[in-house]
Amino acid sequence: MTPRSLLHSFIVTLGIVTATSVLAAAPAVVRIGVATQGYGDPPVFGGSPAATAQLQHRVEDALKPDGIKVEWLFFKGAGPAVNEALANRQIDFAYQGDLPAVLGRANGLKTKLLIESNVRTGVYLAVPPDSDIKSVKDLKGKRVAIFRGTNLQLVADNVLKANGLSERDLRVINLDDAASQAALASKGVDAVFLDFKLFKLQRQGLAKIIYASRDGGLQYTRQAHLLVLDDFEQNHPDVVQKVVTSVVQAAQWSSEEANRGTLFALWAKSGVPVESWESEYANQPLKDRSSPLIDPFIVARYQAVADDALRLNLIRQPVSVNGWFEPKYLDQALKTLKLENYWPRFDPSGKPLAS
Repeated sequence: MTPRSLLHSFIVTLGIVTATSVLAAAPAVVRIGVATQGYGDPPVFGGSPAATAQLQHRVEDALKPDGIKVEWLFFKGAGPAVNEALANRQIDFAYQGDLPAVLGRANGLKTKLLIESNVRTGVYLAVPPDSDIKSVKDLKGKRVAIFRGTNLQLVADNVLKANGLSERDLRVINLDDAASQAALASKGVDAVFLDFKLFKLQRQGLAKIIYASRDGGLQYTRQAHLLVLDDFEQNHPDVVQKVVTSVVQAAQWSSEEANRGTLFALWAKSGVPVESWESEYANQPLKDRSSPLIDPFIVARYQAVADDALRLNLIRQPVSVNGWFEPKYLDQALKTLKLENYWPRFDPSGKPLAS
């Protein structure tokens, strides 16, 4: 080769190496979107191993040696707002519920579901203390607050269906968590489907919880998870592994019954009192709710959510969960931390599998 050819070959090779290095370079910042409004300054949240990881700075500690900063971004608009941020590439990871993630997948969002975080969570139906509404069936024609587009909506819709109703039989008002609580306390609505935040209102004498969806079976529960954008996962698998391992560590700590009191006190920093967490987790093993596992129950529930979303016209085309879950990071974390057999696994119906 002539000197000019050699120089040209060297420049081309250098360009390829440089481009590859840029592609694989660790990001300066990892951005994690959270589908809830944060509390405090800096904002925090509670109620899940992901929240524990944030409160204990586990992700920050794992990525700090690599010079990577972590930003937790909170979205008052919950799951739908997180999906918009993912579509605009304003965040890399997202903590959100099953239905919003399904809606995002149906609309073409390219993500990988990495790990569960707060599973088998029910919803509650609450009314003003002096209301004559005694059951779900009494909601016909009533003003009912439901936060549409969130994983709470689908559970509420299925509860209504089980009681011979649909949203069309109600006067549904789309309100976020804070607005729903205010509307219930002021009797601006007749009823609210919401979560553990209702316990505080009930203790204050401003609400009466008349129904808990978990009492009807695990098919009336919702799941939350941590997912990542496809291209981020492909370009930064080492970063993804450290994030997942951090959340698994938080899940294990959150699952220890010896930590129950300390856990609820930690989550109380989110503005939700300890008493509310005690009520929410009463008579439930922490392991069952804090499990990060992607087991047959989880896969079946996400497919059921996708099927229900189609049935209820929340999406226009069928969505399959095949290929959506990427369990290799979770599996590696479980192996590294020697937690392969720590959490119970459940079959599609929610029954424990044999060890």
